[in-house]
Amino acid sequence: MRIMIRLSLVAIMLTIFTAVCFIQPVMAGDTTKLNRAVDKALKKLYVKSPVAVELAKVAKAVLIFPSVIKVGFLVGGHYGEGALIVDGKTVGYYNTVAGSYGLQAGAQKFGYAMFFMDTASLEYLNKSGGWEIGVGPSIVFVDEGMAKTITTSTTKEGIYAFFYGQKGLMAGIGLQGSKITKINP
Repeated sequence: MRIMIRLSLVAIMLTIFTAVCFIQPVMAGDTTKLNRAVDKALKKLYVKSPVAVELAKVAKAVLIFPSVIKVGFLVGGHYGEGALIVDGKTVGYYNTVAGSYGLQAGAQKFGYAMFFMDTASLEYLNKSGGWEIGVGPSIVFVDEGMAKTITTSTTKEGIYAFFYGQKGLMAGIGLQGSKITKINP
């Protein structure tokens, strides 16, 4: 029993150490660096997903997090910084933060973009002091199969989200429980 407790404590400490080593906020006061990362991530997404290009043409805004780091062992979390793009211009900066517990182990890096298709969804983001995913506007997570059938005329939900660039060893990606908050660099 004592060995299990010690192993758990070592694993938790290793997870915290890994998180500290890997989580380096992109911005840290440097909006130029974050803007470059956002531009690069959008270009990468548009090359990979033609439907994202089509949605961008009719979306009210795109909120993109170019690099989100997720680390966990029993207890975990993720963090990333991004920008809200309206009419091709950055109008705000945001972070995404989540904590979790349960049967989990590993670390990964990924990015995601959220296409706000209607004014009501965008207003919800702007008016909420911190938006918890799963509460508020409906979000559709677009995978490769869905991307083949979706068109701008079939989009009925307020927000469509695309994941890209997943690297690392962690089971699955999810945003449920993630909180998105506006930040002022």
